[in-house]
Amino acid sequence: MKRKFAGIILLSLFIILPGYSQVKINFTEYDLDNGLHVILHQDKSTPIVAINVLYHVGSKNEKPDRTGFAHFFEHLMFSGTKYIPRGDYYKMIQNAGGQLNANTTQDRTLYYEILPSNQLALGLWMESERMLHLKIDSISVETQRKVVKEERRQRYDNQPYGSVFENIFKDAYKVYPYKWVPIGSVQYIDKATLPEFIDFYHTYYVPQNATLSIAGDIDINKTKELIKEYFGSIPKGTKDIYRPNVVEPPQTSEIIDTVYDNIQLPAVIEAYHIPAVGTKDFYPLDMLTTLLAVGKSSRLYKAVVDSEQKAVDVEAFSFGLEAPGLFISLGIANKGVSANDLQNSIDEQIEKIKNNLISDEELQKLKNLIESRAVSSVATDAGVAENLAEYHVIYGSTDLINTNLQRYLDVTKEDIKRVADQYLTKENRVVLIYLPKSLQQKEGK
Repeated sequence: MKRKFAGIILLSLFIILPGYSQVKINFTEYDLDNGLHVILHQDKSTPIVAINVLYHVGSKNEKPDRTGFAHFFEHLMFSGTKYIPRGDYYKMIQNAGGQLNANTTQDRTLYYEILPSNQLALGLWMESERMLHLKIDSISVETQRKVVKEERRQRYDNQPYGSVFENIFKDAYKVYPYKWVPIGSVQYIDKATLPEFIDFYHTYYVPQNATLSIAGDIDINKTKELIKEYFGSIPKGTKDIYRPNVVEPPQTSEIIDTVYDNIQLPAVIEAYHIPAVGTKDFYPLDMLTTLLAVGKSSRLYKAVVDSEQKAVDVEAFSFGLEAPGLFISLGIANKGVSANDLQNSIDEQIEKIKNNLISDEELQKLKNLIESRAVSSVATDAGVAENLAEYHVIYGSTDLINTNLQRYLDVTKEDIKRVADQYLTKENRVVLIYLPKSLQQKEGK
C-alpha cells in the first residue's frame, strides 16, 4: 500500500551528495517610499527570471466569522484588473513562455512568475497591476466562491483523512488565530459581501505589506528602474493592518479527539506545541522529525513499519510558523492493528529519544540531510526568490538564506534530547484518532 499521506503532507527531501556546501547568495534589498520591500539577486547562468510578491497576510489575519479570505484572494488575484481582461492573466504569462502560481499559509500569501529574462518588464507590470487595479466585482467574487468551495470539497471534505489538519489546529489552538486553516469555512465565504472583499484588499494588498523578490538574469540597476516605474507610484495603504497580539496559553493536559471518517484503516496523529520558526529550539525539533520519519531508514519507519509491521505509513514533520507551531507525528495502521497499538509503538520511539542520546552516526546523517535540503532549496532562481522573501518576512532576516543552515549544523545530540524532553510530553499534545465510520455504527456512536 502506498504512503497515504503523500497527498496531504507537503514534505520535500532532495537527495544530493552529503557535504556539498551551499553557495553564498548575494542580494540587494531596499524599500520604496511607499513601503514596498524589494530584494534582488542576480544570476546570469540561465536566461530566466523568477518574480515573487509575498503579502504578509494569511489565515491568521482573518476574522473568526470570515475565515478563508486570504485563500480566497489567492484565487481572486488572477481574475483580472483594470487593464488586464478577466481570464487573461494566465494566458499572458503562458504566451510569454512563463509559468505562474500562488499559495497561502497561516502567515502569508505568495504569488510568483517564472519568465524568460527578456519578459521581466511584463511580469513586473502585471504584478503592479493587481496590487493597484485588481477588479473586485460581483462576477469575479461569485466565480471564485464556486471555485473555492469546489476545492474544499475535493481536497478536504471528500478526501480520506482530509480533515486532519482542520481538526489538529482546532484542538491545538484555543486563542491564537491558527485555530482555523487557510481553506476556511464555506459558510463564511458564502456570507461575505462584496464590500468586505474590497476592504480586505485595500487593507492587506498594499505596498507596505508586500515584499517583491526577484532572482535570475537581471541587471540590478535597470531592474531598480523598472520597479520604480511600475510600483513607485502605487499609494501606500491607509488602513490598519491587523497583526494578532494574543498569546496561546500553555497546554496543561492531553487532548484526545476521535474522528470517524470514510476510511478503511485507523490513523493516529499526535501534535505537540513547539516554538516559532527561527527560534533556538525550533532547529533541533525540526531535525528530530527528520530522525523519526524521513526515509525508510528513519526510526519510526524501521521500527513501526518494517519491524513491527503495525503501520503502512508513518510521517513526522514540524509545522513551523511565524508564531509557535506544531510538531506532528502520524501513522496509518496496518490491517488488523488497532489505533491504540499503533500509538503505543509511536510513543515508544519518542520515549527512546527522550531517554537516550542519539548516536554520532545518526547526528551526522541528520546534518547531511539538512544540508542537502538547504542546498536544493536554493538550486533554482525560483527557490532563491521565494527563500529571500520568506526569510525577510517570516524569520525577520533576509540574510538567513546564507546563515540558517549553520543553525542546524550547530545542533548537538544533547540539544535534540533536551527539546524532546521539554516539548514532546503528553500534557503538551493533541491526539487525534481516526477510525472507519463502520466502527462508529458498530459502537453505536
